[in-house]
Amino acid sequence: MNDTKYVAYEQPGVTVDLVVFTVSGDALKVLLVQRAAEPFAGCWSIPGGFLRKNESLEEAAQRVMQEKTGVSQIYLEQLYTFGRVDRDPRARIITVAYFALIPWKNLPHPGSKKVADLGWFAVDHAPDLAFDHREILQYAVDRLRAKAGYSNIVYGLLPESFRLSDLQRMYEIICAEKLDKRNFRKRMLATGLLQETGKKDQAGAHRPAMLYRFIKKEVVFLD
Repeated sequence: MNDTKYVAYEQPGVTVDLVVFTVSGDALKVLLVQRAAEPFAGCWSIPGGFLRKNESLEEAAQRVMQEKTGVSQIYLEQLYTFGRVDRDPRARIITVAYFALIPWKNLPHPGSKKVADLGWFAVDHAPDLAFDHREILQYAVDRLRAKAGYSNIVYGLLPESFRLSDLQRMYEIICAEKLDKRNFRKRMLATGLLQETGKKDQAGAHRPAMLYRFIKKEVVFLD
């Protein structure tokens, strides 16, 4: 038997990185972790982890989400695969990046023994990041802003019920542009994706506003 046809291939490592977005204080924010170990000890990075032997990529992403935030049942979408040869100084590491959306009010206090600290940063004022995570973050921001322009993806950042003004403000924060109130409401109501809850928001000094919810919790393209 000729064994020369069998070649030993180097096995690259595979990781899953998770760009987690929320909106708070009129800013689109991303969850970052401060690394406790080398490489890049003390630097901020996108949360992630190595793919385990018996789990799928999405299972790994869900695990990282649970470990870092304690939250499950969120909007999760595969973003891109990053495989530049020198992206990790330890070895050849390929990462499959995802992005996730979480309403701010649904977030508990996150914690993990694997990191020194956790923090939420406005995406336009994020600190220097380890590895190629700045590139991954920008890719995710661009994807989210593009999809917000033609879909209802913002449902992943909103509570179960909301005012139309809350919905408009969410689009304005993500897309970084001011929207005409009348045109926005007309367009959103015409989609058939919103349903009145029968309840009104009594908070504040203004007239109570009707609360709405999305009929479907899935991404739908807007006309």
